[in-house]
Parts: sequence; structure tokens; C-alpha cells
Amino acid sequence: MSVMESKVVFVGAGNMAEAIVSGMVAAQFCAAEKIIMTDVRPERLADLEAEYGVSTSTDNSVVKNAEIIVLAVKPQMMMDVLKGIAPVLRKETLIISIAAGISSAKIEAALGGKRRVVRVMPNTPALVGQGASAIAAGTNADEADIEVAETILGCVGLTVRVNETEIDAVTALSGSGPAYVFYLLEGMLAAAEKMGLDRETARKLALKTVEGAARLMEDSGEEANVLRAKVTSKGGTTEAAIRSLDQSGVKEAVIQALLAAQRRSVELSNG
Repeated sequence: MSVMESKVVFVGAGNMAEAIVSGMVAAQFCAAEKIIMTDVRPERLADLEAEYGVSTSTDNSVVKNAEIIVLAVKPQMMMDVLKGIAPVLRKETLIISIAAGISSAKIEAALGGKRRVVRVMPNTPALVGQGASAIAAGTNADEADIEVAETILGCVGLTVRVNETEIDAVTALSGSGPAYVFYLLEGMLAAAEKMGLDRETARKLALKTVEGAARLMEDSGEEANVLRAKVTSKGGTTEAAIRSLDQSGVKEAVIQALLAAQRRSVELSNG
């Protein structure tokens, strides 16, 4: 498959699909006119066509000429969509799914058997080109298929390969992960307000602190506990804060939160 010549159809034109298309066009993955986006909202499609120069359609049967399709519909709509495209989808078309909770086996079965399916769990920072996407091959996907998925999702951030059995853990860690960071920021900014800091000043400082801490850990290669210890002087302000967090059981609460997210992902996958 020639990547530059591929005809890619996005089934579903939500925010994540737009983010990926935007990245693909900017990275020149393929010519914009080789990308087709489908949706039930004509006005949404008109906006995307104007913004990115892609083709659009309200009819999912356009997948019949696709080399690659990206399934970007809501999980609850997936089975109906798959049933609709199954009669026209070519056997050789690569299927990339970014829908949570729908296994490659379910997609293959809904499309009538042996299909090349790659599952991807992206996250919302992909909207600003800073995504973290885990990629898992279905039973019939090969190395070339994984590489195509990596190239596409690489247009909007980091990609890692995982086994499909690990997708629920990935969902809990990085899929839902941005919400945990926003939750922490909610608390930091609420405290800043109580301490009398100007809201805009506090926002700038809090955001740069989170970004900087992540960059420091990435660039230094050091573990989180080591870096935390370096900031925590004995008898100092940071130690007082960490002691309060420990007394409140925050670390264990975070661990339990991620395990709860993983359990819920498993439930949704089995539902």
C-alpha cells in the first residue's frame, strides 16, 4: 500500500477524527483529496471540507473504494455502522478503530469474518498534536498494518504498541488520564483562589508547572519518586504538602481510581 496514494475514509467526523485528519494533512500523510470523512451532519461536513480540503459524504457506502477506513463513531453506534458497511467493504481494506470498548474480534465478526483490524486507544491531547495512542493488532493484522496505524496516529503525537489484552489498562492510564490531570488542576486552582492569587496568574503558573514537571521527568529519565524527593526538602513547604497528601491517602486513591477505570473498560468491552 502506498501511503501517499492511500484513500482513507473516516467513518464519523467528531473531534478526534478531525484532530487526526488535521495532523495527517499537516504531515502530508496523503493528499487532502484522498481523505473522505462521513457523518450524519451535513453542516459539520461542510465545515471540515472548507477547513482541510477533504472530501465528505453523508453516505457510508463510500468505504467501498477505501484502502484504509478509520472507525471513529461512538461505541454505541458501532454495530449499526458495521452492519451498514459490511456488504460494500472490500476484503483487502485495512480497518483502524479508535472506538473504546469494541474488540477487534467483534469488528471482524460484524464485518463477516477474516478482516485486518487494528485497534487504537488515543487520548484528547491529540487535539493539540500531543496525543498518546496505544496501538494493538487484531488477529489478522500484520506488521505493515501496524506501521500504517503508527504513521497515521503519529501525526498527532506519541504511539506505543500493546497487546489487545492490555487495552483496558491503557484506557485507564492514558485514555482517561487527561481527566486526572485536569482534576488535579481543579484542586490546585481552587487552592490558589483561597490563597488570594489572581486567577489568570494562577492558571499560567499551574499549567506551566504540570507541563514542566512532565518534561523534566521525560528528559531526565528519572523516576517520579526520585524527582519528588529532590523537590521535598526536610522541614520545608513541599514536605508539609506531601505529608498532607499521604495522610489523606491520595496515592492509594489514585491507584484505586485507575483500577476502577480498568474494570469499567472491561465491563463495557464485555457488554
